Amino acid sequence: MTADPQIPLLSVRDLKVHFPIHRGVLQRQVGTVRAVDGVSFDLGRNETLGLVGESGCGKSTTGLALTGLVPPTEGTVMFDGKRVGSESGVDLQTYRRRMQIVFQDPYSSLNPRQRVSDILRVPLDIHGIGTRAERPQMVLDMMERVGLRPDQARNYPHQFSGGQRQRIGIARALMLNPDVIVCDEPVSALDVSVQAQILNLLRDLQAELGVAFLFISHDLGVVEHIARKVAVMYLGKIVEMADRRTLFANPVHPYTERLLGSMPSLDPRKRHSFEVASDDIPSATSIPSGCAFRTRCPLATAVCAKEVPPATERAPGHVVACHNR
Repeated sequence: MTADPQIPLLSVRDLKVHFPIHRGVLQRQVGTVRAVDGVSFDLGRNETLGLVGESGCGKSTTGLALTGLVPPTEGTVMFDGKRVGSESGVDLQTYRRRMQIVFQDPYSSLNPRQRVSDILRVPLDIHGIGTRAERPQMVLDMMERVGLRPDQARNYPHQFSGGQRQRIGIARALMLNPDVIVCDEPVSALDVSVQAQILNLLRDLQAELGVAFLFISHDLGVVEHIARKVAVMYLGKIVEMADRRTLFANPVHPYTERLLGSMPSLDPRKRHSFEVASDDIPSATSIPSGCAFRTRCPLATAVCAKEVPPATERAPGHVVACHNR
């Protein structure tokens, strides 16, 4: 693996994931769900990129497409400077070993009929890591690393709490020593106190192992705590991307302003500082022409209905897709 810091570990360009809609006896295609409609970003080594947006914006589908769980319709994915899936690039088996995922629901993502020791050993068996005699100890070592007791290895998922089950999911993702982990809403199903424990665990593991995270969440407070860069997604597109401090202190896109304005705050001076956008969210089957946010945007003009706003770098590292900002 190259150590050139100038080459992003993960580089995504114009990623699209479209799902056809079939109806009738003959199952003719009558429409398309454009879940992801041209997403581009870079993720560096030992970096955390937060991907945020409302439910249905396509952020989870983006993560699934990057891990190979959903086939992309278009776009290119470069891993360590090489194109994924090409003959001269990164083969899919190697890519899947180096790119893992932690799912949102820590219970449904684990096989209820397998003991924890079996769940964590399966990735080692599939990729042939370690010998048959070494793998049980590798499982126990990983359990200790994520804060689980070795004597719990024979337990089933239902015998653990929600936070412990998510630790099992994190341990499973780490078994192959990946370079990138997609965290798909990993703390949204947990209590607040447990959320803090899991977030601190992820930060400690990143410092120890140097793994990069694509952290998908609708909770801006969580993203502000853990991410270094933040990308804001709306109806399949990234509308703004910047480092964490810049985006939270100086949002530019009207959607980002209103998204941040919806965050609860204990400071009375910060309450309702932005006008909340309309609840009338367009469907991904009929995305408005031009700028997808124009039907909810107070700044919309005629050009917004005609042209898709290009992603423009307004400042170093601060990219915004808006005609009027």
